[in-house]
Amino acid sequence: MQSLLQIILMLLDIAWFIVIVHIILSWLINFQVLNLRQPIVASIWDGLNRLLEPVYSRIRQFMPDLGGIDLSPLVLLIALYALRVIIINNAAVIM
Repeated sequence: MQSLLQIILMLLDIAWFIVIVHIILSWLINFQVLNLRQPIVASIWDGLNRLLEPVYSRIRQFMPDLGGIDLSPLVLLIALYALRVIIINNAAVIM
């Protein structure tokens, strides 16, 4: 059972890393450090958007409209962290 918990925590860490990479890549693209005309940047950006946009869109349904500010990645990071804390704190009960 402990192996299963470690696998779940590893998957949460991977999801956390993917969201952080998406945030940093969006900043680099918006500040024109990276260009979407570069094939590798465009393919990574497209893949991350296809992976995360369904999750972000569900979060945006419950968020108020803040104009140009998108807080859905922050909400997702907080949710992933909260889920990790819940799993760690209840590991003794589960096992």
